[in-house]
Amino acid sequence: MVARIALRPFLRVLNRARRTRALKKLKSLLSDRLFSVKTAAKLGIADLLEGGPQSSLVLAAATRSDAPSLYRLLRALSSIGVLSQVDDDRFSLSRLGNALRSNVPGSLSAIVITIGEIHYQACGELLHSVQTGAPAFNHAFGTSLFEYLQQNTEAAGAFNRGMTNLASLLANAVVLAYDFSGITSIVDVGGGEGELLMKILELYPETSGVVFDLGNTFRSPKRTVHSAERCSYVAGNFFDSVPEEADAYLLCGVIHDWSDDLAVVILKNCRKAMAKNGRVLILEMIVPKARSGSFSKILDLNMMVMTGGRERTNSEFHALLDAADLRVTRIVPTMAPQSIIEAMPK
Repeated sequence: MVARIALRPFLRVLNRARRTRALKKLKSLLSDRLFSVKTAAKLGIADLLEGGPQSSLVLAAATRSDAPSLYRLLRALSSIGVLSQVDDDRFSLSRLGNALRSNVPGSLSAIVITIGEIHYQACGELLHSVQTGAPAFNHAFGTSLFEYLQQNTEAAGAFNRGMTNLASLLANAVVLAYDFSGITSIVDVGGGEGELLMKILELYPETSGVVFDLGNTFRSPKRTVHSAERCSYVAGNFFDSVPEEADAYLLCGVIHDWSDDLAVVILKNCRKAMAKNGRVLILEMIVPKARSGSFSKILDLNMMVMTGGRERTNSEFHALLDAADLRVTRIVPTMAPQSIIEAMPK
């Protein structure tokens, strides 16, 4: 307990710094510069520049690219602050571009690639979703997002790594906002590689957990020495069932992927499986009232295009949980844009 309390001020400062930098960097990288930044991330330019400035000729050889064309890309990236042009034909990483390295904490490389390759194309078909109510992703790619990822290993790898990096950025905000004391078992439903659950287990040594997701998401889960033995990975489909008798069912960025009807199916399965006095913990943005500006309203369009899902208001979450025989017991804000919606059986 002493160690946990001592960690909290440190984590609070660390999380505030990381979250602020990460969000600002992601916003800078994903504005109108996306197509050039995604190409640099795909080529691994930031990793190649980790040791210092390089010429376009050296980088072209390393990436199997056309040198004059790569030079033009590097020059453009320098003009928007992702790289720095040292002299006529040598380039180095800027502070912003450092976030594109694949091996740094809070790397944005994978999320930039997955947004640039599949989100960007699907969002170009927003008109289809607005006119039909159907996901534009299916119209653009001929199949649903998750079926596409099952069929395309490379795209799935970038998507899963991107989700892991986002979970890493959220993890400290979650453990600072919510007290998991007294919860002995957690199922991280749709938990991917388990980044968020592992952070919780690190701080709560009395707790064990299960990461529950489709088997292809368990590519290379991160396991710490102290919590690996208390975490297991179970493959399955949350539309069918979830592991039974846990104290808490954590759903981070899961419910917004789905329509109301499908979200209720997931929540009912959690309700059916949970131990006595169990709970669900939904980590999502909450759409504010009509005239308030919020990124959640932009993300809502992304969910409409990608999966047919949606971001929800406070009242919409209450209605959704009520349909699953659950009641909202509290909503806990975090330092991140997401809140933790706690619900228990009626």
